[in-house]
Amino acid sequence: MTNEMAVCFENVSTGYGNVLALEDINFGIPAGSFTGIIGPNGGGKTTLIKLMLGLLEPWRGKVTIFGEKPQAMRHLIGYVPQAAHINQRFPISVMEVVLQGRLGEKSFFFHRYRQYDLEKARWCLQKLEAADLANRQIGELSGGQWQRVLIARALAAEPRLLLLDEPGNGLDSNASSKVYELLEELNQEMTIVMATHDTMAISTCVRDIACI
Repeated sequence: MTNEMAVCFENVSTGYGNVLALEDINFGIPAGSFTGIIGPNGGGKTTLIKLMLGLLEPWRGKVTIFGEKPQAMRHLIGYVPQAAHINQRFPISVMEVVLQGRLGEKSFFFHRYRQYDLEKARWCLQKLEAADLANRQIGELSGGQWQRVLIARALAAEPRLLLLDEPGNGLDSNASSKVYELLEELNQEMTIVMATHDTMAISTCVRDIACI
């Protein structure tokens, strides 16, 4: 592990509208670490993730990703949202979902993928042992399969930092254990930050813990 900081919060306060959500937050996440952010539902974990993604601005203080503003480093960030927040009824295949990870800031519609994009998407599915799902519609997937597809989409962006928001939500114990084992393996290649209230996940796979 290097001395480089993947994530740094310095005296950060923020909120929504006029409502304060986080106040005077200070912490750093070293590059190469696997950090779990734990706390109750509604405690601010997702707000921290939004700050790291540059989707929410601090009212005070500073957030940096690899030393730069989050907006400038989005190309180095892979994001796995809560699976329940995505409509699986949308008529789209698994391969099309994973290819979205290759778009960056470009529009999904009418985009022409390069051969490398297709090869990368296939590699990501294979990495997650989901290659056989490539042509399936997302509405046909189990919770565990869907979570793997969302992680594959994030990996397709070739990130240095992988952010996950409650990756075990809605999964049975067997499926969630497999997801956490996969994340441990991926941590050999990238920094991982996982927001969760699942203390079992924290105890089995993360190296560092941030409590909120």
